[in-house]
Amino acid sequence: MKTYHVVAAIIKQDGKIFATQRGYGDYKDGWEFPGGKIEPGETPEDALVREIQEELDMTIVVEQHVTDVAYDYPQFHLEMGCYLCSIADGTPRLLEHEAAKWLDPQDIDSVDWLPADVLVVDSLKDQGLV
Repeated sequence: MKTYHVVAAIIKQDGKIFATQRGYGDYKDGWEFPGGKIEPGETPEDALVREIQEELDMTIVVEQHVTDVAYDYPQFHLEMGCYLCSIADGTPRLLEHEAAKWLDPQDIDSVDWLPADVLVVDSLKDQGLV
């Protein structure tokens, strides 16, 4: 089974968490934390800054590592590093996703998270971050 090493941005602003809805692929319409694959030679933090620039046309600051998630999807194995981030410049502009929401802590379970991202939400709750 192929393994993908990816990073995800937990973008927090004014007490809310940013979630995006996939606009393509096998998991279209599922909700996730934005991010993507780490390219050869990139640090996870550099990959995350690049991915958010590409996907949301904004600049983020990676503040701290929150959790690592491993999940077996039917087609592949996912290794995802998740980082708490803030917006340095710009506002989210959807270039790849079909929708996005700022979720209050009490609304964090109101979207249909992808399976690996459910584990991230659980970790955020355990750490008191939502």
